[in-house]
Amino acid sequence: MDKNKATIQSIDDYIIQFPPDIQEKLNSIRNFIKEMVPNAEEKISYQMPAFFLYGNLVYFAAFKKHIGFFPTSSGIAAFQHELSEYKTSKGTVQFPLEKPIPYELIGKIVKFRVAENLKKAEDKVKKKK
Repeated sequence: MDKNKATIQSIDDYIIQFPPDIQEKLNSIRNFIKEMVPNAEEKISYQMPAFFLYGNLVYFAAFKKHIGFFPTSSGIAAFQHELSEYKTSKGTVQFPLEKPIPYELIGKIVKFRVAENLKKAEDKVKKKK
């Protein structure tokens, strides 16, 4: 394992390792999600910043030419049409660094994921009864 990666304990640790322009984008995404879901827990998972609310909510990370946003496969599938201008795979979308971050779209996806996780948590409670 990369020695530097092993020291990442917080989202702050993750963000500080990037140049100022990338730090600004990462902090902006982080703050946007925190504002939308203030009770979500921040974590580092898979060496990336992550938000958890009754399970994985979303992850994000910086790469050489893009910001990766990881809303799970359901988040990608639900917004496939709106994500068509971006490179996507089963559980991730790539936002090119040279383009503005699509906060409105990220907001829709985060709201969808919150509702999805809340429903799963409610269903789990109902099953136990």
